[in-house]
Amino acid sequence: MNKQMALDTYGSKSALRWIRILSPVGLVIATYLTITYVQNQAPYCAGSGGCESVQTSAYVTIIGALKVPMLGTIGYVLLLALTLLRGRLGDRTEFYLPLLTYGAASIGFFYSAYLTYLEAFVIRAWCYWCLASAILMVAIWVLSIIDLRRAWFET
Repeated sequence: MNKQMALDTYGSKSALRWIRILSPVGLVIATYLTITYVQNQAPYCAGSGGCESVQTSAYVTIIGALKVPMLGTIGYVLLLALTLLRGRLGDRTEFYLPLLTYGAASIGFFYSAYLTYLEAFVIRAWCYWCLASAILMVAIWVLSIIDLRRAWFET
């Protein structure tokens, strides 16, 4: 099956295109936050200081050396890779890529929601970069639902 036929058969072309556009934007944000964290610098936050408060909170560490911005970088790379694999694998594997994309986006969506809750009610500081990433993740999650629906229920 050629690439175009695979995209037409398994998933939504427009949703896939938007995920491919939004994932690198999220990747840039997550990479910026990772770099500022590793270099022990406060990210630029329009003078609010919220980004530094969030970045230095106890909630930035997930497991050992794995920090939230690093997890975001990994997540956006995974989402981008899953969308770029479309049309490049055989039919048997291609069929599951929308499901894997939805799964990765769901994990990102729910974890972003949890982190946003922490910002609002526990840390009581807003990181604009984190909010931008959360908004991107909501959009990617919705697009992955559209893509999955088209792939599994409308073909």
